[in-house]
Amino acid sequence: MTAVRGSAYLRVFQPIDAFTEGDRARWERYIVRREHEASGAPVYRQRRAAGGRLGLLTSDEDRAQVRLVDGRWFVCPSTTRLRVLAGLLSLRETVPGEVAEALVPEAEARRAARELARIRRRNPRAVPTVLESAWHVPVRWFVLFDDAERRIVDRPDGEFRAFYWTGLAAARRRARRAAGVLDRGGLDGVASVVRDIDDWLASFPAGSGVELDYGDAAASAGWNDLDEDHSAGEIQEAVDALEVGDLERAGDLYQRVAGRWAEAKIRESLN
Repeated sequence: MTAVRGSAYLRVFQPIDAFTEGDRARWERYIVRREHEASGAPVYRQRRAAGGRLGLLTSDEDRAQVRLVDGRWFVCPSTTRLRVLAGLLSLRETVPGEVAEALVPEAEARRAARELARIRRRNPRAVPTVLESAWHVPVRWFVLFDDAERRIVDRPDGEFRAFYWTGLAAARRRARRAAGVLDRGGLDGVASVVRDIDDWLASFPAGSGVELDYGDAAASAGWNDLDEDHSAGEIQEAVDALEVGDLERAGDLYQRVAGRWAEAKIRESLN
């Protein structure tokens, strides 16, 4: 399964010393040779669903994103197989029945569910390390970050990369606080979605880092657009306003962020 052009990503990076001894040695070797790997194209294997109606391209290598933060290495394994299996099941739940059956036949979905269950029986903490969103950044992701954690850097292709980085503890603290405020404000449904993110984050070890990467979802945005985008700060302000009962301001701030990314989603998908 290749990444969608125009995707944004929410990733959890684990400190390299949080891995088991064998995995730590493997990722240390990977970090050493990653510059050489980056110069070549990854190898892919085609996986075809039952009946030949659905084909998936999945990475045939154990790859990862790595970050060096304050002199410490962090690793986000691709967990491609987990994401493929979870994506197959999610697809059946989010499209009409006839379309779902054409793309992911019921027999293939049952096989994917069994394989996913086997993986999680062997390792109950086996969860995808990456969440992906086509064309836009979901508003709920911004709950995890503060405006001061935003970064804009040059990309090799001459464009700009916008991302946020924070510690796992800070991200979870913000998620729990926002969920509580939303509950008290009568927004139970939104609070449940935020708690789902917190539950996902709870699967990772203390000391991990959380990154929101705009990816290519903001590929058409220039420096000024990105510099003026304070989505995380506005969402934190919206939570503050909701906490003190200022519903009008909370709603205005939320709609500002939601409208910004709805426009980006439409523009990118049309392109």
